[in-house]
Amino acid sequence: MNRIALVFPGQGSQYVGMGATWHSGFAEADCLFEEAADILGYDLKALCMAGPMTKLSRTFYTQPALLTISVIAFRRYMHEIGIIPEFSAGHSLGEYSALVSSGVLSFGDALRLVQERGRFMEEAAMTKLGSMIAIRGAELGEVEECCRLYSTVDQPAAIACYNSPSQYVVSGHHTSVALAAGELEQRGAQITRLQVSGSFHSPLMQPAADRLAEELQKYTLNEAKWPVISNVTAQPYRDLDSIRQGLILQMTHPVRWIQTVQYMMNHGVK
Repeated sequence: MNRIALVFPGQGSQYVGMGATWHSGFAEADCLFEEAADILGYDLKALCMAGPMTKLSRTFYTQPALLTISVIAFRRYMHEIGIIPEFSAGHSLGEYSALVSSGVLSFGDALRLVQERGRFMEEAAMTKLGSMIAIRGAELGEVEECCRLYSTVDQPAAIACYNSPSQYVVSGHHTSVALAAGELEQRGAQITRLQVSGSFHSPLMQPAADRLAEELQKYTLNEAKWPVISNVTAQPYRDLDSIRQGLILQMTHPVRWIQTVQYMMNHGVK
């Protein structure tokens, strides 16, 4: 049998109506939505099913919504298929869903954590200094070169996501990001300016990372049932302390998704 991994999405995957397929005919979904409503203080099911998209795309709401739908999907998968994966992994926020799937975090604790994570990220972005761009049609070396060329200590620009060999995301101070974007466009790359509220996975998220470090101390982590791969290292977490540290570093470091997928492939995942 082919070895499998379970992977979970991050921000940008949300849409009005998400979860309807997973929810249909699956009673446990309503239990999870009810638990989420009790914890969050609002009707998450209504937001996921009916929107509005403007609210669903605010990171404060996006993060609990995607986590909840991901956990519903996972629970239904275990109920109907149930094959234990070799690994789980998630893109940025999705790492929390991966940790729930492997039993490191309870659903309730993860939901509380990502609600606060979303709050910290929104508040860190209130300076309006940051932006993010997606880049296609450029070699990795070119993207790294442009970041080095235009980044400064006060106005950083850095790779935020290694999404695929044909797409990278750069995040940081809007001035440096704009200069890097202009240079890359001149070299023939396609640039998409992302509609996000902040410069996620960049040094400008350090205030949010500091607050998350404090928040994480309130929660108990459990031993994983199977390995979860870290966004920061693209390696399985070694122990519970490394998970805490990884979730903090993830706020200011890039998501190494290419490397994560490569690691799983190298270890027999099909």
